[in-house]
Amino acid sequence: MNNHFQIAIVGAGFAGIVAALRLKAAGKNDFVILEKSNEIGGTWRDNTYPGCACDVPSNLYSIAHQPNPKWSEMYATQVEILDYLKQVVQKNDLQKHIRCNTEAFTCEFLAEKGHWKIADRLGKTVTARFIILGAGPLNRPKLPKIKGLTTFKGKIFHSAEWDSSYDLTGKKVAVIGTGASAIQIVPAIAPIIGQMTVFQRSGAWIDTRNNRHVSNIEKSLFSVFPFLQKTVREILYWAVELRGSLFVGNKMAHTYLKKRCLKKLEKEVKDPEMRKKLTPNYELGCKRVLTSDNYYPTFNQKNVQLVTESITEITENELITVDSKRHEVDVIILATGFSAAEILTDRQIKGLNQRELFSEWLATGMQAYKGTCVSGYPNLLFIIGPNTGLGHSSMIHIMESQMNYVMQYIAAVENAAVENAGENTYFDLKPEIQTAHNQHLQSLFKDTVWATEGCQSWYRNAQGLNTILYPRLTVQFRKDLKTFELNDFRLF
Repeated sequence: MNNHFQIAIVGAGFAGIVAALRLKAAGKNDFVILEKSNEIGGTWRDNTYPGCACDVPSNLYSIAHQPNPKWSEMYATQVEILDYLKQVVQKNDLQKHIRCNTEAFTCEFLAEKGHWKIADRLGKTVTARFIILGAGPLNRPKLPKIKGLTTFKGKIFHSAEWDSSYDLTGKKVAVIGTGASAIQIVPAIAPIIGQMTVFQRSGAWIDTRNNRHVSNIEKSLFSVFPFLQKTVREILYWAVELRGSLFVGNKMAHTYLKKRCLKKLEKEVKDPEMRKKLTPNYELGCKRVLTSDNYYPTFNQKNVQLVTESITEITENELITVDSKRHEVDVIILATGFSAAEILTDRQIKGLNQRELFSEWLATGMQAYKGTCVSGYPNLLFIIGPNTGLGHSSMIHIMESQMNYVMQYIAAVENAAVENAGENTYFDLKPEIQTAHNQHLQSLFKDTVWATEGCQSWYRNAQGLNTILYPRLTVQFRKDLKTFELNDFRLF
């Protein structure tokens, strides 16, 4: 079995598949995809909770040159998205490049050879000249720090680790959290459970989803006339870009959406006290604006209650809140999101002079150049690296923009190797370029909704820096990554 490759891709989710497709399109077939699980899919493999679906329209949340004319809904479900990814892999003969059950546990750059050595947890290794790291940030479930959490004797699991073998029928269920996962879970399970108590720290801004089934006529038209689907995709793209402008200074769009969300809440929740509890206490856009057609109406049901008092302790069968009330439950569902801004991993990436990336990021916070490369770590390229996240559009657009840059980087290294007659040639980003870039990025947040007073969210790290989001629209991100500047790097 070959264990040396030109390129190693880490992760077989959307990012890894987007990377592989671009490599194949350029005739670069000497690559391997290392996947830690036993199948592809990333977040769409791992998240199987009831109601799990995309919050970006299906025609936009898909790979540009791999359209799917058969989406059954405007917002595809987890099952359908995972099936789409598998079809893309099969159609493009990517399976032969994938090694499942192979976690890139340690990656070490060997400067004298100009390539990376990648070892899994069993010590098996492969080497590669380039690494494209597409593991993504939303794969580390965040557990709440609540006294007694481990003492609970009933069933408890995180939304990203859903136990489908457990029957919720008739049970008393506690849902902790009211973010993107919770607003899908709550209405999905409410009809079958006995009693549900939703524990909310702060109400979310929720807009209308307008989901619907796609008719057979539409599917047929998209199949026969692909340009129609491409047109729909283009319209959707610019519509969400307009919506995204509210985050970066468009006051008119911000005011309009705020009024629309509050009107939706007033219309869909009957009880005034319940409406008051569900009303957000932070500026719209500080946290991700959610979309749902059925979350608010769920709170009109008699078997659903909302608790806004914080949980102080969990016992063997109860959750105790700060007002000393005791809530007896059979099941606790932790819809508490992911540790995205913080570094929580035992994996290692060792660059030049035995520097270790995650240790450095623990001290400084995550930072990269254009979300794609890091000084001191030659030929290591991120897809969905620091400051590439969005609050409004499709992350696949970001991935494809980054691959525009990655392909130029790889070509530049290969050209330099030919000119210098050295297979061990590599580039290292100049540290001053990375520093200046990140200072500029952080300065851009001053004009955004994320810099408003009192805005606290999972986008910020322990140092108070927003290391997750890109502080402008995706059209600007694509422009930023369109060109590769050779002078940004040192040649070795």
